[in-house]
Amino acid sequence: MKVAIVGASGAVGQEFLRVLDERNFPMDELVLFGSERSAGKKYTFKGKEYTVQLLKHGDDFKGVDIAFTSAGAGVSKEYAEDITKHGAIMIDNSSAFRMDDQVPLVVPECNAKDALVRPKGIIANPNCTTIMMVVVLQPLEKLSHIKRIHIASYQAASGAGAAAMAELEQQYREVLDGKPVTVNKFAYQLAYNVIPQIDVFTDNGYTKEEMKMFNETRKIMHSDVKCSAMCVRVPSLRSHSEAVWIETERPISVEEAQNAIANGEGIQLMDDPANKKYPMPLFLAGKDDVYVGRVRKDLANENGLTLWLVGDQIKKGAALNAVQIGEYLIKEGVVK
Repeated sequence: MKVAIVGASGAVGQEFLRVLDERNFPMDELVLFGSERSAGKKYTFKGKEYTVQLLKHGDDFKGVDIAFTSAGAGVSKEYAEDITKHGAIMIDNSSAFRMDDQVPLVVPECNAKDALVRPKGIIANPNCTTIMMVVVLQPLEKLSHIKRIHIASYQAASGAGAAAMAELEQQYREVLDGKPVTVNKFAYQLAYNVIPQIDVFTDNGYTKEEMKMFNETRKIMHSDVKCSAMCVRVPSLRSHSEAVWIETERPISVEEAQNAIANGEGIQLMDDPANKKYPMPLFLAGKDDVYVGRVRKDLANENGLTLWLVGDQIKKGAALNAVQIGEYLIKEGVVK
């Protein structure tokens, strides 16, 4: 088993290394690729030092079984043929191929079998907020079909990468020291602020991030569900939060929903409001699962429920989901 990581120096690339180590992913060889800026950097994995190679066109992926890519949509599109032409399966963390009809969009807890049909040799990893939400919605969908979703996301700086996390920390120091505030990674200062825009706006007034949640949810869940999102950047460092309202075909009781969530795959129920127990990003960074609390009836909809969820955007929202796809391919004998 030979594994490649493209974008090894980025926040998700580094998380790939941690997750592959934590889960003892079965591999015999590892190769790291990056941009000119990253080439030559050295990282240690399982006690062995690896040097990042320059990503270039050619046959460097010959012999690779699985390539985890997280270097942006442009890079994924440019190098997809190089990565897959000798048989490597490309598990791509960018938005490049998510809505391509010939590329499965996979969250293993929801639609793992979709990964078995991949005409282009590519499997797409969904958007982080979508991943976390559909993991929680899947067991509820089994109780009654979900017709509508309304969601407000509270997305940490980690969603914009390692440099954005560093900038948020820098901004807090600058504000406290009375210095001019550095703003490079966001449209505005994020420290002591929230920004109701993630990605660019589309013609309908929604951002691309919000439209991803509409389109990707339908593809993953094989559903006609309609999803209206408001995505907001908040000044937390790592782990995204989401307030979610769902409407189902029949009323689902709070107890039914809690039991389904508690028994769902990749989910932890943390729902004891009387004792102030509910998910918060400060305490859940680095966790594998998506945590759910504040499950209650929607007062505005007799067939509605509302809930709160938190998950680590870099982990389950990116690297872990991709690695779980790889594990599924191994289990199914697709790669050996």
